[in-house]
Amino acid sequence: MGQYILRRLLLAIPTLVVVSILVFSLVRLVPGDVVMARLSESGYVTPEQLAQMRSELGIDRNPVVQYLDWGSGVIRGDFGKSLWDDNEVLPTIVGRMGISMEIAVFAILTAVCIAIPLGVISAVRQNSWVDYVARLFAVTGLSLPDFWIATMLLLFLSVKVHWLPEFGWYRPWEHPWQNFLAIIFPALIVGYRFSAVSARMTRSAMLEVMREDYVRTARAKGLRDRTVVVKHALRNGLIPVITIMGSQVSFLLGGLVVLEQIFSLPGMGRYTYDAVIHRDYTVVQGTVMVMASVYILVNLAIDLTYALIDPRIRYS
Repeated sequence: MGQYILRRLLLAIPTLVVVSILVFSLVRLVPGDVVMARLSESGYVTPEQLAQMRSELGIDRNPVVQYLDWGSGVIRGDFGKSLWDDNEVLPTIVGRMGISMEIAVFAILTAVCIAIPLGVISAVRQNSWVDYVARLFAVTGLSLPDFWIATMLLLFLSVKVHWLPEFGWYRPWEHPWQNFLAIIFPALIVGYRFSAVSARMTRSAMLEVMREDYVRTARAKGLRDRTVVVKHALRNGLIPVITIMGSQVSFLLGGLVVLEQIFSLPGMGRYTYDAVIHRDYTVVQGTVMVMASVYILVNLAIDLTYALIDPRIRYS
């Protein structure tokens, strides 16, 4: 197991190098730069002023030199400073990631609590009214965009209930209740969508597993249906479900741009979006590298979880 983990971590190094080269190159292919973005509202600017600011920020140097300078800093844990506001990139990413991770945890807990029981019941009672209701729930969650649900929810709360949730973000150790109100609605909206995906996957996996010979054998031995479903079918059926749910973690870190805008949450998605708009190269590079690292670690954790669920799986 230890050798497998070490080998996977070593294989992650060339992957991160390729990602760093791609993001470093692609972000510079976008028209304009941070200097043009910063001076866009300043009226007429002379070419000499533009050249001087680019020189001060170091973005006029050879791209290879810029990449090597930035890459060596990343190896040391220094992601540089923002070209837009001169703040340190890594501490800002850590703070923003905490907000996105809080939403992600609540969303995943919501998805697990809804999707797995719903998918199991839907599979056990296939083609019954419960199955139809569960499938309608899943299809609705897959069909409705997150931003539409968020907009309709805020409209309903403001017009019918005459109440709106907290906007912005509050530190949980300082204002726990305000923090809960600020993140619960975006977390439930995202959790509903993930639960729809996971419920469909749970139902499909359970239907396939329950047709296996060992499940029929367990029933032939006289075991109760609950024991057969929970101890035999569900355990093996969870493997594809965990794969789907685990792969959503990286999306939750950077893919909540619209919801973070609607609920005024300064998370990773909003931070990355603002950096792209401002052509803030160091921030875009830093956020993408962090999300790529999280994605690699999450996939490693998923692979290791397989062995806990199914003892037949061994890594060497």
